[in-house]
Amino acid sequence: MQSIPVLHSSIAYRALGAPGARAVIFLHGNPTHSYIWRHIMPHVAGKAYCLAPDLIGFGASGKPAIDYTFAEHADYLEGFLQQMGVEEFILVGQDWGGALAIHLAARYPAKVRGVALMEFVRPSPTWEDFHPLEAARERFKLMRAEGSGEEIILQQNFFIEQMLPKGALRPLTAEEMAAYRAPFPTPASRRPLLAFPRMMPIAGEPADVYQLLERNEAVMATAQYPKLILYSPNGVLTPRPVAERYAARLANCKLVELGEGTHNLQEDHPEAIGRAIAAWLPE
Repeated sequence: MQSIPVLHSSIAYRALGAPGARAVIFLHGNPTHSYIWRHIMPHVAGKAYCLAPDLIGFGASGKPAIDYTFAEHADYLEGFLQQMGVEEFILVGQDWGGALAIHLAARYPAKVRGVALMEFVRPSPTWEDFHPLEAARERFKLMRAEGSGEEIILQQNFFIEQMLPKGALRPLTAEEMAAYRAPFPTPASRRPLLAFPRMMPIAGEPADVYQLLERNEAVMATAQYPKLILYSPNGVLTPRPVAERYAARLANCKLVELGEGTHNLQEDHPEAIGRAIAAWLPE
């Protein structure tokens, strides 16, 4: 891990490959950090300079006194790319990292050379579209509510202790769980985890994030750079029907089906993901 100053804090990152090669930026989601790409980057590093930053407030990055809004996450990522001197890039994103990848691609169309996505956050027009299980929808509504969200996420550490292990089919090892727990030892340190579910774009709310992500997707849909969607048939955010629907909307998009999985596909299919990205990489 390395770290550089960005804005009023610092961004930590993993780097692999030759710095002079084309840059591939790996963006994680909630509640993980760059560690989730550890078994994928080696498959790509022979053909690219791989950079996996920890989002602000996550991993070894700083935890400044900000609200951890989507716009603030984007600002820190843009600052990171500027500090690293990255002029052209290929983006790989999962969960909120996918939404941020689409946002960066919409913001910098002249710099992006490709976007690869898996289990990415997207605007859900209804709660049923967001998740098919009523119990899951009700739990998520509690996380978005004042008071119950703080209890579930800050005090109970629900994202790390319950949602994270369910994000993979294989059991995570004690070493892996320790790595994921490390950035969030106290309730106060978990505030970045709480911000993301309250920003999840569902049924038009919150309006600012929902509308921004819709606009970003519209820009990506017609862009001619190569796109890749990796999916599991029974994924959480992008199961097969959603992946196929998106691929049909997007110009120059390739679909790759992985094996069975839930949400954190990097933990169940790292070799398949790494090989697929390496084979797809635009020139």
